Amino acid sequence: MTAEKLSLKPELLDAIRRIANTEQLLVALDFDGTLSPLVDRAEDARPLPRSAAALTELAELPRTTTALISGRALDSLRLVASPPAATLLVGSHGAEVWLGEGSHGLELDEEQRTTLAAVRDVLQEIVETAPGTVLEDKPAGVVLHTRMAKDDVAEDAVEAATRVLREYAGVYLKTGKRVLETSVVHASKGEAVEFLRQATGATAILFAGDDVTDEDALGRLMGDDVGIKVGLDFTQAQYRVEAPVHMAELLEALLRERRRVVARPDR
Repeated sequence: MTAEKLSLKPELLDAIRRIANTEQLLVALDFDGTLSPLVDRAEDARPLPRSAAALTELAELPRTTTALISGRALDSLRLVASPPAATLLVGSHGAEVWLGEGSHGLELDEEQRTTLAAVRDVLQEIVETAPGTVLEDKPAGVVLHTRMAKDDVAEDAVEAATRVLREYAGVYLKTGKRVLETSVVHASKGEAVEFLRQATGATAILFAGDDVTDEDALGRLMGDDVGIKVGLDFTQAQYRVEAPVHMAELLEALLRERRRVVARPDR
């Protein structure tokens, strides 16, 4: 069966061709809303088959590193994404990092554990009075999900949580699409991108994401890097695609171009 062909803009295709020629390529991607369509229940998310296949083949190419940079905890990311074995993983917005065998897990100190327990108590009280909101525990934080709540309930829940928790020392807040992320570890996707650049020796990075927190990473791109926004929200990315299905087409285009580059005798 022939895969459905969509239409990437010519300037984006040109950018893909250019970055495919870099010496050491890092392909770093958000998961939810980028490789996977957004769903009401986080555990139901799965990558689109075309995107998963392209990512797997990119991970096998010479001088090409793939990475997932997600707000999810690493265990959750592994479960829903089923990433290629060679793909590097960054979870909890940069608080958790897996670079292969021997990577150490996240460890909180006593003060951080105490603060995290207090944060959960605050959010639990809010969930009990805000129908449709749920909590998700992560190694360094707790997430307030409001996707299944009515709009006014969601707004009130996030506002109440933010008002209380911004007074807590050592608690970091991030807002995303129908979520409020809390963490007792300061981390961002921007810091994760810079770390992976150094760790992999990347000469150029292609990063794609759909959420507000992905702007941290997009803002750290430079030089020959390519930043892609998935969706129609405001962004500082140079390029945009409308939905995860277009991201699948983009990854297939990148795979074709990168294969040609690494197969050339002069490379």
